[in-house]
Amino acid sequence: MKKVGLFFGTFNPIHIGHLAIANHLVEFSDLDEVWFVITPQSPFKTKQSLLDDHHRYQMVYEAVKDYPKLKPSKIEFDLPQPNYTINTLVYLNEKYGKDHEFALIMGEDNLKSFHKWKNYETILDLYSIYVYPRISNGEMDHQFKGHPKITKVDAPIMEISSTFIRKAHKKGKNIRPLLPDEVWKYMDEMNFYR
Repeated sequence: MKKVGLFFGTFNPIHIGHLAIANHLVEFSDLDEVWFVITPQSPFKTKQSLLDDHHRYQMVYEAVKDYPKLKPSKIEFDLPQPNYTINTLVYLNEKYGKDHEFALIMGEDNLKSFHKWKNYETILDLYSIYVYPRISNGEMDHQFKGHPKITKVDAPIMEISSTFIRKAHKKGKNIRPLLPDEVWKYMDEMNFYR
């Protein structure tokens, strides 16, 4: 049974913070692989700021191709939108459940709003959640504190955001050190986020 951590996101673009966290999880937890599940449309984000799905997939592919334990996944591209995590989990279990056990990866900031997710109780009943630290405001819902299915991971705090990268790039700032080389090359060639 392969234990796979699902790292959901729009990855608009993927950056070194995403890679550092995913790599930390496959090296220092019981996860065998991390799949970057590229979300076509998050229920909490507007579509107009998103690059085309294919381009975001390509950037994730470029970022992880040299890391055998990290995989890009476009599984949500063919599912109904907006994408709800519970629907994706059901689909993944039907497709790969015989030899894969899935867990969720999320930032501490997402855990604070987890009670707003569709069918979050079902997700908690059926899946483990690995939470990496983020500097964020707000209180954690008491039901998640010390929950047996929630594992806090002592990963490095990566306060880099795709939003910051897009805005800085548009202003002509050098954001190259924040991106894997291949992602920077692809982004630059395609003239994205200008």
